[in-house]
Amino acid sequence: MSAGVLVRRAVHGATALRGGRFWRPTPYQAAGLLFWLVMTVAYWRVPLCCDAGQHAAVVERLRADLLHPRHPMADLPGAGSAYYSPYALAEGVFARLTGLGGWEVVRLAGPLNLLVLLTGVNRFVRTLTARPWAPVLALGAMTLLWGTERAWWSGYLGLMSMTGNLGYPSAFAIGLTFWAWALTGTRARDPRRVRWVGPGGLRGLPGYAALGVLYGLVLLIHPITSVAAALGAVALVAGWQTRWRRAVLGRWALTAGTALLTAAAWPYFDVFALAGDDSVDAMHRTLYGQLAEEFWLAVVVGLPALWPRGRRSRRDPLVLMFVLDCLVVAYGWVSGHYTYGRILGLTLVPLQFALAVELAAPRPWRPARRVLGWAAGGGALLGLLTVHAGALVPAGFPQPPRWPEYTWAARHIGPGEVVITDGYYAGHAIAGYGPNLAAPAWPDPSLDERERRRREADVKGYLAPDATRAERAAVVRRYRVRWLLLTRWRPVPEEAVVVAWSERTGEVLARVGAAPAATR
Repeated sequence: MSAGVLVRRAVHGATALRGGRFWRPTPYQAAGLLFWLVMTVAYWRVPLCCDAGQHAAVVERLRADLLHPRHPMADLPGAGSAYYSPYALAEGVFARLTGLGGWEVVRLAGPLNLLVLLTGVNRFVRTLTARPWAPVLALGAMTLLWGTERAWWSGYLGLMSMTGNLGYPSAFAIGLTFWAWALTGTRARDPRRVRWVGPGGLRGLPGYAALGVLYGLVLLIHPITSVAAALGAVALVAGWQTRWRRAVLGRWALTAGTALLTAAAWPYFDVFALAGDDSVDAMHRTLYGQLAEEFWLAVVVGLPALWPRGRRSRRDPLVLMFVLDCLVVAYGWVSGHYTYGRILGLTLVPLQFALAVELAAPRPWRPARRVLGWAAGGGALLGLLTVHAGALVPAGFPQPPRWPEYTWAARHIGPGEVVITDGYYAGHAIAGYGPNLAAPAWPDPSLDERERRRREADVKGYLAPDATRAERAAVVRRYRVRWLLLTRWRPVPEEAVVVAWSERTGEVLARVGAAPAATR
């Protein structure tokens, strides 16, 4: 997690020949390793759910064709899909080299993403303070101090939500964001980072360009996280950069320009076209539905730690970061672009990390800090018991979602074959095994949203109780449907042949249509 501590002690005998030095881990190294082990087990014990099917499908399409992957969930071209990021491409390469499927790759990505996240937290907190226990407290606050209602979204770093989203690109992007903030803060705070080496240039310019590449990767991997990443960078530079000369402006312009060029050079999709895409705004409206219940612990306990920082300096980076994030979240609500609410998880970071820095102060504590410490401990315990304990304890507390698996159906379906399903779980999961859906469950820039809606309407018509056999046959021909995956409440059409069923859910897999020529 960070460099350990070398300790010199008085020694005698043979030990003296080695100089008496021994390595002792820092508090964060010990706590971080334990957290990594526990959360890896917690993540692996829960079946993957929710968006995992989409990310597994992306890996499957890249495993089939790295250069020209198909649409993640439909039998359509995939050019322009924002899911084909550098992160996804690396997963696709790994899948091709190992022969692993999409679900296995997403499962294995969890511990790696967690490692990037944990090291990033440590590095960023160390730019805020030298207090050795601050990163440990920051990790605790970041994972426990949210609210008393479960907040379950990609990019949320609560202990409970981590059991489901550690394998997602958002977790990796947030880890990179913490690293980028740490490097940005170090350069803004320490003018010795940049020194003249003659009239021709600056020794630090390659570092600023590399930092731009890092921000560009965040933009490509998880665009909404990049909004919070950029706001954090602005806050750090505005807060700590004290000497604004032409050379200083040039260095930061190099970082910004390199980030934009990195994103623009990516051949799989145009990330800047997403700025005007509102296809996912409606589904994100629910982000604003329970703000108080999901986040009140972080606000109530964190604000008393953030407020004094603002009183000491209006340019405090954590204060600026929090204000800027709140403005963007408010804009999302007022404008109807609710997708901007996805940065709510990182909006809490200034509160949580300010609290950690405050409570890492050496003792003796003044009365106000003691009260804050008790409040933080009580809030963390309350959050643990009401929301997060189920992530670690398999019984007695509210548990993470446990979606059914569909290996029983996938073993009969050929890669790329088209499925119609009426099940919510199946509609979000089956494409992760390699099949396609007649109507994709998620919007995607590579498929016009009007076309996706038409496909949904056709599937709904196919499944309607009064649909005729001729109407169903027309839908089968139009989308080259080969399989039906139906819930136990849905009658199987007379022309379908039942092939398998699930003992757990009662769902039925039935074959319809003709086999593709390549598989006959």
